[in-house]
Amino acid sequence: MYFLSNTIFKAMVLALLTTFTPLTAGHVTAQTVVSNQVIYDVVKRTGKGAKGIQAFYASTNYKAIWIGQKNKARRNALLAALKSSGDQGLPTARYKINTLETALNASRNGTNVGATELLATKTYLQYAHDLTSGAVNPRKIDKEIAIDRPRRSDQNLLQAFTKSAPSGFLKSLAPKTKEYQLLLAEKKKLERDMGAAGAAIAIPSRTLKKGSSGDSVVLLRQRLTKLGYGKLGNAPKFDDALKTVVAKFQKANGLSADGVAGPSTIGRLNQGPKQKLIKVLVNLERERWMNFPRGKRNIFVNQPAYTVYMIDNGRVSFQTRAVIGTRASDRRTPEFYDEMTHMVVNPTWHVPRSITGKEYLPIIRKDPGFLKRRNMVMVSASGKSVNPENVDMSEYTAKNFPYSIKQRPSAGNALGLVKFMFPNKFNIYLHDTPSKSLFNRDTRAFSHGCVRIQKPFEFAYKLLEKQTSNPKAAFAAWLKTGKEQYVNLADPVPVYLTYRTVYFGDAKKPTFYADIYGRDKKVFKALSKAGVSLRAVQS
Repeated sequence: MYFLSNTIFKAMVLALLTTFTPLTAGHVTAQTVVSNQVIYDVVKRTGKGAKGIQAFYASTNYKAIWIGQKNKARRNALLAALKSSGDQGLPTARYKINTLETALNASRNGTNVGATELLATKTYLQYAHDLTSGAVNPRKIDKEIAIDRPRRSDQNLLQAFTKSAPSGFLKSLAPKTKEYQLLLAEKKKLERDMGAAGAAIAIPSRTLKKGSSGDSVVLLRQRLTKLGYGKLGNAPKFDDALKTVVAKFQKANGLSADGVAGPSTIGRLNQGPKQKLIKVLVNLERERWMNFPRGKRNIFVNQPAYTVYMIDNGRVSFQTRAVIGTRASDRRTPEFYDEMTHMVVNPTWHVPRSITGKEYLPIIRKDPGFLKRRNMVMVSASGKSVNPENVDMSEYTAKNFPYSIKQRPSAGNALGLVKFMFPNKFNIYLHDTPSKSLFNRDTRAFSHGCVRIQKPFEFAYKLLEKQTSNPKAAFAAWLKTGKEQYVNLADPVPVYLTYRTVYFGDAKKPTFYADIYGRDKKVFKALSKAGVSLRAVQS
């Protein structure tokens, strides 16, 4: 590519300046003439981190896309999008809108043309990436959030923008999922609620049930009325009608629908608009992290909801309660995406080393017959079974214990009768469990990290329905053998282990879930640092 020397170039500009009249529609200014050379000079100094910008401008012969009269629509569209970025829950402060607008106005007079062009480009890219991929990097927030955001290249975003109608293209960058749109609507509602005068009085944290009476019952009625559960009046007595409404609220919020307003129910009812808005902002960000095609069929595990969903063509076709990892730092269920490839019927449980040394070794020392009673065997490095009674366990610690432990297939196996595999570095999977009673609890964080499901057989039938005419019969035949059976899925299914503390699913109203692992707090802290702020809008 050939460029004139600066001396000759400036002489030509001066000559042009004496020829052309002041800027009016259809006229050329000094800015228009020098922009290509100036942009070239600025872009070539952007460094290795701006290869996409360099490639884009090189492909256009360093033509301005923001500066100049003909680019007015792009400038205006960008500034409008930036000023309304808070509507999307984005970090408006990050974009330094006033600085950009001042620079763009000054560039009309030929001031800092190249620097302003580059500033507008970088600001556009920041906004575009924030909206399409999320404003913060999940991997830098918490090691348990092991997900990679979708990310379009800078060159792609610039080329697509310049070939499209500016305003329409900028609007198209936002995730198009129904969940994202519903979260945006909920955000507006909560901002209005925050702006309304008067805060709701908290319901005292005590259990309210049929037969209870007093001011707390009155507050309970008022709160449910405000939430749209009918006109419940101000009677101080907890009667059958109120019990029915409480159960309805509990069912809508993923709680055990027993009609008793205990700590979990009262906690959900006491969540004010500010606390809910924070959750919505965090979950808008999570939706941006998943701004990619998720497959016609996928498995969506929502940890705070303790629920596993099968999604077919965007709709829930099956769901079941789940138990996830405890709150202990080494047992929490991580967030990641993978692909389910097979199931194992009558599985053998190969006990993880973390459990073998820390939990089972102390038990075996005291009770060598413990393993046998549980249909478990201790195995040496060579693969031979070893009787614990013939080993001096006092020689070993959790770090140097040389044996592995496995549990043979049986109804009492810790994995139950079937496990669903999506091989991953965390050794996390979905499985059955003999501990069925845990599914009746509201809070179901009891596992070592894997996800236990309440309806494993039904889940298996659903997975197999596309590859066999009689899933129940096929599964029953494998189960009847009593031996470990590997069953490959004809079509692997994407699995998303997510953490949605606000979730609509197929419902019209959102459910707000407890932040069981404290991840919302970390994500919101990162968003706040980036420039996201809470807004209260007057009704």
